[in-house]
Amino acid sequence: MANIADIKDELAKVLFQKSIIDFGFVKDIEITSDNSCTLFLDITSSAPEVEETLRKEINETLGKIGVTATINVKKPEAPKQQSNSVSGSNIAPQIKNFVMVSSGKGGVGKSTTTVNLAVAAAMQGKRVGILDADIYGPNIPRMMGLIGQEVEIVGNKAKPFSAYGVDVMSMGSLMEEGQALIWRGAMIMKAIQQLLRDILWEDLDILFIDMPPGTGDAQLTLAQSVPVTCGVNVTTPQHVALDDSRRSLDMFKKLHIPIGGIVENMSGFICPECNTESDIFGMGTCEELAKQYDTQVLSNLPIEPAIREGGDAGKPIVYFNPESVSAKRYMEAAAKLIAYVDEVSDKASNEAIQPNTPPGVSACSTAGAASTQQSSHNSGGCGCGH
Repeated sequence: MANIADIKDELAKVLFQKSIIDFGFVKDIEITSDNSCTLFLDITSSAPEVEETLRKEINETLGKIGVTATINVKKPEAPKQQSNSVSGSNIAPQIKNFVMVSSGKGGVGKSTTTVNLAVAAAMQGKRVGILDADIYGPNIPRMMGLIGQEVEIVGNKAKPFSAYGVDVMSMGSLMEEGQALIWRGAMIMKAIQQLLRDILWEDLDILFIDMPPGTGDAQLTLAQSVPVTCGVNVTTPQHVALDDSRRSLDMFKKLHIPIGGIVENMSGFICPECNTESDIFGMGTCEELAKQYDTQVLSNLPIEPAIREGGDAGKPIVYFNPESVSAKRYMEAAAKLIAYVDEVSDKASNEAIQPNTPPGVSACSTAGAASTQQSSHNSGGCGCGH
């Protein structure tokens, strides 16, 4: 006859990286007869495949000692469609708000901005995640101190990492370090959808999505897959960069995405020795651009060596050096963005840009543009604004 200790010893062999005993999933065990018991589990995921896998493995494991189990599972309520997803497509309905962080060109500090805005929002009490969708330059793992960590698989989905109060997943964590991705548009589109659908995202207030630079398949696919609450444009003060920012802001307009604001990065230089701020690239050039697109400048972030050092070391400045000028500006920017997200959250919809192209065909291609009738009708061009 198996006793409770025997059953616990066997349940300790049911692994999800650690055993379900170590995880604390097993809340109680009742012996109902010589060869049967009732288990009471409390799990943290609402995903049905997680419960299904647990039931199967528990029954197989206890069966080896001749015990059958009646399994009662308590888990979070399955996510419902949120008020901001009543129209159009939403493949990740457990996430309340999606913020697309974009730029017209690379090298303007988009990933650094994403990390510090997300950590700042988490420090202000929001449940926050970061999806690193920058397929060609996934830098978020390094900036969040996650280099070398292996992805945990639960059922048939990947579990996000957790760092500084933020859930994180990146293409950089799903492929070999240093590997080059040479992908066509259809592969990028599928990858973006899988990063939303096949990751065990919990209920989040905001998912910050670090996009590839430019305006193309990744941006269009994201906007068609989930109702993006708002977009944030990251730029630098030089007029050459602002020209590219106009394209990014115009993309938001064409995709019917409200513009949450502009972050003017590398705006001035703060000397680490004397703490004086010098204008080397220009400052405040985004104000006119913000007026043109009826949005706000979230912040003017200076060049501060501690930002770069924190990014390289996986220690975001807003978390590790909260008294610095840049950290305070990130916190202010996050507060402005949170207020805007709360204002427009219930209005987010992507109904007007749903694709009419066959599966696997890019709506940004010439053929796709011809058949993306609804998008073309609303934007005056093809789905991505080309």
